[in-house]
Amino acid sequence: MSITTLYAIVVLIWGTTWFAISFQLGTVAEEWSVAYRFALAAVCLFVYARIAGHRIALPLRDYALIVVMGALMFSISYVLVYFGSSYIATGLVAVLYSLIVIMNGALERVCYGTPFDRRLLLASIVGLTGTALVFWPEVSSLDLGDRALIGVALTVTSVLIAALGNMAAIGNTRRGWPVVVVNAHAMAWGALTSASIAVLLGRPLTFSASVEYVTSLLFLAIFGSSIAFGCYLALLKQIGSARASYASVLFPIVALLISTYFEGYRWTAAAAAGVAMILTGNWLALSRAPVRIDTQENP
Repeated sequence: MSITTLYAIVVLIWGTTWFAISFQLGTVAEEWSVAYRFALAAVCLFVYARIAGHRIALPLRDYALIVVMGALMFSISYVLVYFGSSYIATGLVAVLYSLIVIMNGALERVCYGTPFDRRLLLASIVGLTGTALVFWPEVSSLDLGDRALIGVALTVTSVLIAALGNMAAIGNTRRGWPVVVVNAHAMAWGALTSASIAVLLGRPLTFSASVEYVTSLLFLAIFGSSIAFGCYLALLKQIGSARASYASVLFPIVALLISTYFEGYRWTAAAAAGVAMILTGNWLALSRAPVRIDTQENP
């Protein structure tokens, strides 16, 4: 599958998950919703891997990095961003999450010696500025009180945790294991981690049988997790974590299009200018011929 196709799938699917997640909030504790999502996704991937003829077992000597990847990428980062969203507006969360491009580039430089080029840094600044313009009403009205600072701290921590999870993912993909098998194991550990957090925090074990909750859960597990994360890890392997994560800067555009249709969002000049900057940053980040991190093909 081409880089353009993988990138488009990630952007389109994850751009819609913001809307789907809204149906997960309220009745069921966030930690349990995250656990349900990735447990179901893991089951789907294990079934697919078996049908596709992949070997399910992974070497125990290398398994620790799978556990780290699952706990960071598929649990703790999600739980923290859910917590952060309860303190600050989701638009500001989207702006802060755009920082993952810079964090990924810096961590990949430290962990793997991958150069962080100036073109990508410029793209990140342009894209982050564009995202801030899109959500300017929420950004400009930010009250730097205790609640807002807590929300910002939780969200930024979530982004850092996700970036560290990306580093673990790079290490796993370099070992040549099938992406679907790596994701299945990691998501299972992510679900277990989220369930453990829920128990430690005393969250009651509940489930909503409503159509909205079940439908959104299925969408998030199958499309938002099983398919999108598989494409994302393939991008990590081919173009590096910093460029792959630039997709997070494009998510708000898809989210706004959905909001325009379903929620009557009204566009402003600032939002239109922000979208133009995001697209410009995207071109800067991806137009340059990518350097492959690892040429080994998955078995």
